[in-house]
Amino acid sequence: MHRRTLLAAALAGAAVTPAFASGTARAADPGPSVTRAGTTTLDSQAIFFVSYDGLVNNNAFQKNGLLTYKGYQYAVWYTADRGAVVGRRALGSSSWSTVKVGHTLRYDDSHNVISMGVSEVDGRLHLNMDSHSDGFTYVKSVAGLMDNPGGLSWTATRFGAPQSTLDGLAPTSQFTYPQFVATPDGKLQLSYRVAVSGNGRNALAEYDGTRWTDLGEWSASTGTYTSEHGSSTARNMYLHGIDYDRNGRLHSFFTWREQNGAVMCDGGGITNHDTGYVYSDDRGRTWRNNAGAVVGVTGGSDKVSVTDAGLVVDPLNPDHSLMNQESQFTDSAGRPHAIISYVPGRFGQCTTDYVADRTRNGRAFHLRRNASGGWRKTEIPVPLNSSQRTKLILDRYDNAYAIFPFGRIAGASAASGYTDWKILFDGSGLGAFGEVVIDETRVAQDGVLSFMYQEKSSGTTPSALHVIDFRLPV
Repeated sequence: MHRRTLLAAALAGAAVTPAFASGTARAADPGPSVTRAGTTTLDSQAIFFVSYDGLVNNNAFQKNGLLTYKGYQYAVWYTADRGAVVGRRALGSSSWSTVKVGHTLRYDDSHNVISMGVSEVDGRLHLNMDSHSDGFTYVKSVAGLMDNPGGLSWTATRFGAPQSTLDGLAPTSQFTYPQFVATPDGKLQLSYRVAVSGNGRNALAEYDGTRWTDLGEWSASTGTYTSEHGSSTARNMYLHGIDYDRNGRLHSFFTWREQNGAVMCDGGGITNHDTGYVYSDDRGRTWRNNAGAVVGVTGGSDKVSVTDAGLVVDPLNPDHSLMNQESQFTDSAGRPHAIISYVPGRFGQCTTDYVADRTRNGRAFHLRRNASGGWRKTEIPVPLNSSQRTKLILDRYDNAYAIFPFGRIAGASAASGYTDWKILFDGSGLGAFGEVVIDETRVAQDGVLSFMYQEKSSGTTPSALHVIDFRLPV
């Protein structure tokens, strides 16, 4: 949801129209549309293996696996020989230049994704990779590489040696889900999970151009949650994202996953429950609920907890196979939007097979906050046909786009109040495996929806990895 951040707006360098600034759709504003602009191949033989129903090169929670900065687009992936690669191209070019950064993927685990971030303060590209409740590998470029892409060669000498710390900072020995987020003042933050699924905490580190600082943990795993079936005393907060809007507010939607399966109606389901929301107006130091009450302090004793009031914005018990780590975005007025998905009650009140039930009956919903602070939810009338995640973006007119597994795209207009969802691209011809990785930064810069997808394969046979571009309304 950070596509309206100050950084993105600055990089775009475009004037803000009155309609864009107000976040109010005018009658003359165009509705959602996508025009296919081209496809490029990153790697004809990218690594392929399925674990946790996903691919290591195409997990939707892989924040900034694809990003755009100052007229160039960047992508990261693992090759068939397990080498970590970063590529770049000038926007509009069909040719990618690639560099191996000196790291080899350790395990066949789809969680061990590569995430990128840019520190505007010194023009560096940062990579964090290959972690699932253990150590990570960190690589950063030389200063200024991102500021002068046309003038500096794209070679391995532009990157430092792989590290097992953040320039000497070792925040935790159990590290998962790296997500870089650029701050409005040019710094770079790294969001990550400490510990393990069902008993983990969210934390932040910050880079100021000179060094990394550990800001600390901000969510708690303790407290008692009780459903109609049983109780649990440990859990993990799974983030849908962590993003700044164009006014400098940091937003995050989340779901809770309980450690104790006793909270479910059936052991074949998943213990995810409720969609929550928090925000911060001081760069992630203090967290507030939807009503503005403080519910946690990063690095302090008071952390965001399942027992805090006012966190839940869409209640749902653990019996509907609610997805974790789905998607979020903010509109031009700074209002938060999210995609959530689960098996609606009309298909039954107890899922017994998480993957099969979501594939057969799962639906995605568009959840958004209105000007008065209330929440509205609209079902997107597109069957998931998958257990996997859907991504969300908004264009310059605040039209919404849901990018489903297999590269299908649906859209809804701001003018309708997001009630006119329809398929805009059915994914035919892509042969995509499932989830896709969105370039969240590019939409605001040149009005293009760009996503990375990998062709379906079998076993461990490598397959082609592509980036496809769609022009949005201008």
